[in-house]
Amino acid sequence: MAARTALLVTSAVLLAALVVVLAVTTPWRPLPAEGRAASADVTRDFTADEVAREEAYHSAVRPPAYASLLVGLGVALLLGLSPLGSRLVAAAAAPFGGGWGWRVLLGAIALTAVGRLAALPLDAWTESVRRRYGLSTRTWLGWLADVGKSYGVGLVLTLIVLFGIVLLVRWAGPWWWTWGAAAGALLVVVVSFAYPVVVEPVFNRFTSLPSGELRTSLLQMAESDGVPARDVLVADASRRTSAVNAYVSGFGATRRIVVYDTLLDRASPDEVRLVVAHELGHARNRDVLWGTLMGALGVAVAVCALAWALRWGALLRRAGVDGPGDPRVIALLLAVVAVLVAVSGPVQALVSRRIEARADVHALDLTRDPAAFAQMQRRLAVSNLSDLDPSPVVFGLFSTHPTAPQRIRLARDWARLHGLPEPPSMTR
Repeated sequence: MAARTALLVTSAVLLAALVVVLAVTTPWRPLPAEGRAASADVTRDFTADEVAREEAYHSAVRPPAYASLLVGLGVALLLGLSPLGSRLVAAAAAPFGGGWGWRVLLGAIALTAVGRLAALPLDAWTESVRRRYGLSTRTWLGWLADVGKSYGVGLVLTLIVLFGIVLLVRWAGPWWWTWGAAAGALLVVVVSFAYPVVVEPVFNRFTSLPSGELRTSLLQMAESDGVPARDVLVADASRRTSAVNAYVSGFGATRRIVVYDTLLDRASPDEVRLVVAHELGHARNRDVLWGTLMGALGVAVAVCALAWALRWGALLRRAGVDGPGDPRVIALLLAVVAVLVAVSGPVQALVSRRIEARADVHALDLTRDPAAFAQMQRRLAVSNLSDLDPSPVVFGLFSTHPTAPQRIRLARDWARLHGLPEPPSMTR
């Protein structure tokens, strides 16, 4: 009873803390209220042919992409909420004696492989659409290699989590979640810190931006912004995509600003500076660090949710396991995690959109060039076939960035607020 009461109190406190942190740290209004007036009109800045092309692309890519998500969730629930998962775990480990360690190791491989293979034809369909529209430049062998790399990275993290939970349950009993919450939060911090130097090189090669006027101006801009950067890295993204992008990752000693080689090939120097200025906004506001801390808090809440699942006798019986220490419980754990990811996705997308809008404002403050910003957003949207006018449901569930028309509207709002000429229409 004491462990149950402690879990209830801790769950409530952690959840309340997460809500408060999200509410306080999320930039809900990147611009003052008086700076928001212009409307986001797609036809003002994108031609009918451009709109038709992105709509055709999204009409073709959404069915397999959404079906893949549903299949992944459905397989996880089928295996976790029925004896099928526990039987698969036992069968995978049987040739090796069926010990608990083999059940966790081989069971996790079997469970995740089933889900991955079930969604693979749909993911191949998605890739074929991306290839047809010129967004993917990979060969099919390269695509399979990337699928394998992604699965391998995910599997390593999954095994760390599952071994950790099973070990803690067997060692600490009903109080395992106290250690699990702390270990899970620490794992988030470690992964976020190490990701740029451990995981990113698995998928891309990085080189320093060559010496020249652009590199000098980018490093000077970073220094003047109070975010000294030792280097600007270029990712060889053109090996797999024609999309243009840039990002910031890591924190502290592993923080890096990365631009795609496709961006350097297609964008003007002013547009590249604006993209980097946006990324400097993330670094200046410590978005990766704050995101890591919120992620750590979110994982602690998730560990408490898993603890409740392992205390629910009816759920354990439905999953076909003898108790929370039974290693066959990993199928149920993966199902609960899949539900938590699905439920938290829209909240993460909402917070991400507001953070991206704040970084856009930072780029405008730093460069004071709203016309170039608007042109850059148009170029990015056309090159990446971005969804210009998604439905409210799609936007709320999946969009991690404001739409291009919304970002162009932001530039016009910013210009009006600062007494500068508004970027003109780009289709007239």
